[in-house]
This record gives sequence, structure tokens and C-alpha cells, in this order.
Amino acid sequence: MRRVVRGSRILITGASSGIGRALAGLVAEAGARVAIVARSTDKLDDLARELTVRTKAEVLSITADVTSEADRRRMLDTVVDQFGGLDVLVNNAGVASFGHFGSSSEDIMRRVMEVNFFAPAELIRSAIPILTEGHHPAIVNVSSMCGRRGVPAWSEYSASKYALVGLTEALRGEMARFDIDVLLLVPGLTKTDLRANLLHNTGRMKIEFEKGMEPEAVARAILKSLEKNRTEAVVGWEAKWILRLNRWMPRLVDRLMNRRVKQLYAAESAKEAG
Repeated sequence: MRRVVRGSRILITGASSGIGRALAGLVAEAGARVAIVARSTDKLDDLARELTVRTKAEVLSITADVTSEADRRRMLDTVVDQFGGLDVLVNNAGVASFGHFGSSSEDIMRRVMEVNFFAPAELIRSAIPILTEGHHPAIVNVSSMCGRRGVPAWSEYSASKYALVGLTEALRGEMARFDIDVLLLVPGLTKTDLRANLLHNTGRMKIEFEKGMEPEAVARAILKSLEKNRTEAVVGWEAKWILRLNRWMPRLVDRLMNRRVKQLYAAESAKEAG
């Protein structure tokens, strides 16, 4: 059954930039009523004004920290007060750390898990009673190819995204009795602010974010998944070929990644051996 986005009440976290910002524009153009959430009040207000003028859609700006229980409750209460309910929850907010796990810290691990896993998990839990009353309701979780294949130097990020994937798959069955669809997006490398906001940035492998997908490409995939009620969508050629290769030849992927890491740390290894 196709979902009609026009008239839907949609809440998007991490909406001040990147994928969230692009998605807010697309669903507003499609005629949805949109609640955009992020910590940056100025960016949110600017986006809300821009979309209201450009699309004539109803856009609600909510400044909130997704890791705060009080803020999560407030964003849902605000949507119910202003829109009368909620039809689609998009968990998009995220943070990452790039570097050797052994030289990272417990604080970074916990922060990444709080933003990427615990926050969306608890937002979903709080939103279930509201979504149950929605029209063709859906939960959309934006994961990463790192949530299907762990990547060296992205250990905390991979762990958090794997956890989100596992929760998504489990909830798909649980939410069936409420007729709430649970959709998963698995994008590859994307041009976002993720690099600028890394909690730890000591990784040696060169990550060419500038060659990643445009956020609009991922946003279009999310919109298509919503409209076609697509359970899972892998987005981007890089994610598709890596995950396909990993599915059929995981040991080869392990060897390729292991060899690359050894090359990056060859000087230290030689010094230690000498």
C-alpha cells in the first residue's frame, strides 16, 4: 500500500543540516506538515522561514537535544498541540567518532551511543501511543552502511548503527499489531556536517567526504521509501557494492580491511619490532 505524504504530519530530527534539512524540504514540497528538530535555533528558524515561503507548507521549528528526556517529551507534546498528532517519525540525528578504538574513551563511546541509539530508541518508545492514532503511521530510522558492516576507525559509530538496525528489525514485528510501519535507510558516504562535528578525529585513512553523495540523494530515497513503504533501502553505489561483497565474501572484506589498517600503521609496527 502506497503512503500519501501530502497532509502527513512528519517529525524529523537532525533537521538543521545535511540529510535532515534536505528531507524537510522534500516533504514540505510534497505537502506534508513538518516539524524540524535540532539543537541550533538559528538554523532551524531560518529553514522554517525558507520552507514556509518557498513551499507554503506548515513548518514547525523545535529546538531540542534528542538525548534529553524532557526535550523528547516536549517535542512530541508540541507536535500534538500544533498538528493534532503525528504520522511519521524520522530518526536522523547522529554523531560519530573517527579513530583507533584503543586510544578513544568511554565518554566518547557513551556519547555516540546516546545520540545514535538510546535517543531514537526512547523517542520511538514515547511516540508509539501517538503514532498508533496516526494515519498510515511509520517510523523511519536512518542508519549507515556501518550498521551492516563494521568499519575500522568507525568502531563506536558502527556499534551504534548496528544497534539501531537491530532495534529496527525487532520493532518491525512488534509494531505490526499497531499497524505502524518501521523502515530502515542504509546510506553510504554522504556530504554532511558529520566530519566537522566528529567527537574524536585521529583516524589515518583518508575519507573523502567531498566525493560522497549529496544529502538530497539520501533524502529522495527516504521519501521514496515512505511513499512505497519500502522496508529497507541501501543508498549509494559504495554502500551497495561493499555490502553485497560482504554478504557473499565476508572473509575477503576482512582481509582487505586488515591489510589497509596494517599499511596505515606500518611505520609504528616496524619501530616496535626494531
